[in-house]
Amino acid sequence: MTSTAPVELDQPDADTVVRTENPWVTIVWNDPVNLMSYVTYVFKSYFGYTDEKATELMMAVHHEGRAVVSSGSREEMERHVQAMHEYGLWATLQRDDA
Repeated sequence: MTSTAPVELDQPDADTVVRTENPWVTIVWNDPVNLMSYVTYVFKSYFGYTDEKATELMMAVHHEGRAVVSSGSREEMERHVQAMHEYGLWATLQRDDA
């Protein structure tokens, strides 16, 4: 005769629970130098955004002074910021608190 005992699932100890880090974001800021068409071009060519999405982000930069153009790990956002600088755009990264 087989006995059925309750199966205990392995639960992590409270001390071993790892919090996932908030994602980071890349922000592109408005500047008085770059044309709107160039900013749209950068968003399309670097991030692969569609015309519509790139234009939407460019308009946010233009009208609101900034736009979040990407989110992910800190390392990835650091690469994006560096790339934006190489294109001549003003960009920063910050932790996404949302």
